[in-house]
Amino acid sequence: MIFKLEDVTVYFPYDNIYPEQYSYMLELKRALDAKGHCLLEMPTGTGKTIALLSLITSYVLSKPENPVKLIYCTRTVHEMEKTLAELKLLHNYQTRHLGPAAKILAIGLSSRKNLCVNSRVLAAENRDSVDAACRKRTASWVRALAAENPNIETCEFFENYEKAASAAVLPPGVYTLQDLRAFGKQQGWCPYFLARHMVQFANVVVYSYQYLLDPKVAGIISKEMQKESVVVFDEAHNIDNVCIEALSVSVRRQTLEGATRNLSRINQEIERFKATDAGRLRAEYNRLVEGLALRGNLPNAWLSNPALPSDILKEAVPGNIRRAEHFLHVLRRLVQYLRGRLETENVEKEGPVSFVASITAHAGIDQKTLRFCYERLHSLMLTLEITDTDEFLHIQTICDFATLVGTYTRGFSIIIEPFDERMPHIPDPVLQLSCHDASLAVKPVFDRFQSVVITSGTLSPIDLYPRLLNFHPVVSRSFKMSLTRDCICPMVLTRGSDQLPVSTKFDMRSDPGVARNYGKLLVEMVSIVPDGIVCFFVSYSYMDEIIATWNDSGILKEIMQHKLVFIETQDVVETTLALDNYRKACDCGRGAVFFSVARGKVAEGIDFDRHYGRLVIMFGVPFQYTLSKILLARLEYLRDTFQIKEGDFLTFDALRQAAQCVGRVIRSKADYGMMIFADKRYSRHDKRSKLPGWILSHLRDAHLNLSTDMALHIAREFLRKMAQPYDKAGSIGRKTLLSQADLEKMTNDGSINEMLY
Repeated sequence: MIFKLEDVTVYFPYDNIYPEQYSYMLELKRALDAKGHCLLEMPTGTGKTIALLSLITSYVLSKPENPVKLIYCTRTVHEMEKTLAELKLLHNYQTRHLGPAAKILAIGLSSRKNLCVNSRVLAAENRDSVDAACRKRTASWVRALAAENPNIETCEFFENYEKAASAAVLPPGVYTLQDLRAFGKQQGWCPYFLARHMVQFANVVVYSYQYLLDPKVAGIISKEMQKESVVVFDEAHNIDNVCIEALSVSVRRQTLEGATRNLSRINQEIERFKATDAGRLRAEYNRLVEGLALRGNLPNAWLSNPALPSDILKEAVPGNIRRAEHFLHVLRRLVQYLRGRLETENVEKEGPVSFVASITAHAGIDQKTLRFCYERLHSLMLTLEITDTDEFLHIQTICDFATLVGTYTRGFSIIIEPFDERMPHIPDPVLQLSCHDASLAVKPVFDRFQSVVITSGTLSPIDLYPRLLNFHPVVSRSFKMSLTRDCICPMVLTRGSDQLPVSTKFDMRSDPGVARNYGKLLVEMVSIVPDGIVCFFVSYSYMDEIIATWNDSGILKEIMQHKLVFIETQDVVETTLALDNYRKACDCGRGAVFFSVARGKVAEGIDFDRHYGRLVIMFGVPFQYTLSKILLARLEYLRDTFQIKEGDFLTFDALRQAAQCVGRVIRSKADYGMMIFADKRYSRHDKRSKLPGWILSHLRDAHLNLSTDMALHIAREFLRKMAQPYDKAGSIGRKTLLSQADLEKMTNDGSINEMLY
């Protein structure tokens, strides 16, 4: 359908549109007009991806005088593929109506592992090994040697790509990762380098969060992006955690041992070069003296980060690390110092300023030297022509750590723990540089691009995100779900059928009555709910404990008489296999139960739509491990800097995880499902009110304090109601599917505003 939204003609590839999609587009358009940032919460399964894509591409088409680039960030490769498939459908629709004028170039960018077509490189098992195998064949010095010695292996795809030079371009179109690989094979060009080259010319780029938020990667990939870009972070409810992980580093004994081996190897390389090609080391030294790093000949990854003060950007590499062997001495002293710090008996915590002062006093390395470590190592590895970069991850970690400590003075803590609190008898010292301020990683993105859109199905309470990320959105809205029938049925279960309260509170966890009541709840539910049931537990250890208890008391056997049981483990392959078989069991009518963990992989990205999830049970409130030293340091920082209370943040964090888990069951409006929050703490208003609005609007007062037998009665009623035929488009008063004619009529008679607000 094609309709007018204020002054923009929107091309939407479906015949009908949901009212919330229309209002979502309207708010998004206002944010684009204002050239500002926005926060939009839209229920899962209401088509937010297609609404986003069609509005932004239509906006660009109707305002050709200022072309805007769309940078769409997803969390997983699976989501990236889904987004590109939607965009392909939309692009075909637009070209059908507008002809060649609507042609755009849209590409997905991922790691070499997902884009490489050279079978010998792909034989390596993990991502770092694939990267190294690629560099061994494509580095400039390897290719120069191969020109003289034909026995040296190169990559024919990369050679062909280089030979094609400026002719190596992608014709307009939408390319998924699969399409890029197919195009690369057909032309004989390397898809990875082709995609990296085409990113600057593409109208739409879809890639991972890390490419914008991790300063090491962003400095290489995203520095060409123009300011007139719209950045979208999809499924962004955990964006603060992604930012914090991008700037946190942990160092263990294994890291330091590996770094020592790396330094010996680098030393051998330096000696070899001194004997054979001393001129090369001298040239590097001269280049650093002249400060060429500033003129862009050295990939200056960290310093392209505008969160740094501008005087840092003007400094040249300090004199004491310009010579390669001097730099090695500095790194050796740093590793020696860190090794000494790990020999501690007690937990230690200090800020970056005192830590740097201590390094200066004991190892004689000042802050400026630390700050340039990452860049100096990068330059040295290029000079020494090292290709097997996967062997040097340990020393890269140490330099990464040094640069972060030397750069930021606030928002970080250094925490040294002699052992893991959960296994105090095993010495496993770890030194963690942990970032507490999510706004440090995301500030450059807000400052640089004209509009940043943060969107997800669970952004409640929505007013906390601007405080956590330290920005001012021009639009901040949460949308409700318009439904013709109540197809969501949330319930809060506070006690078992024997009236004993149930909870995963620490003091009640090991109570056999709680485990028995949780088991009885599941036994009752498997006997009446058809197809698939998904259960989420608060942690892996708690899940193991409960399953063992159920097994001993015979509850598991009772469940198995009705449905098969599958369990998520920490092994990705096992979990994928379990999910696959769970789906097969639901498909063939045997029915199945899937046990999963609230902060695990399944809770984040797997959909249990239609018959794969008719009921989801959240056993407990998924709080973080509150004794973790890192979490305590972060809570203290949030309290002092942003005035966010510890309890508020912990509750917010636990309930966004719970909402993420239960939101997996509804993936479209024709779908239906029940959600049971099985913990007495959910009946408290201060906890419950932090759930998203679209769940709360269906949570009736009568469903707030249930026992197992009452929940069973409600579930029976709900399933009977859902089995009746229903009207998809909705009646006149409550339309949930709008056609083009409906939209035009409502715009003319002014009733559209009533529908929106």
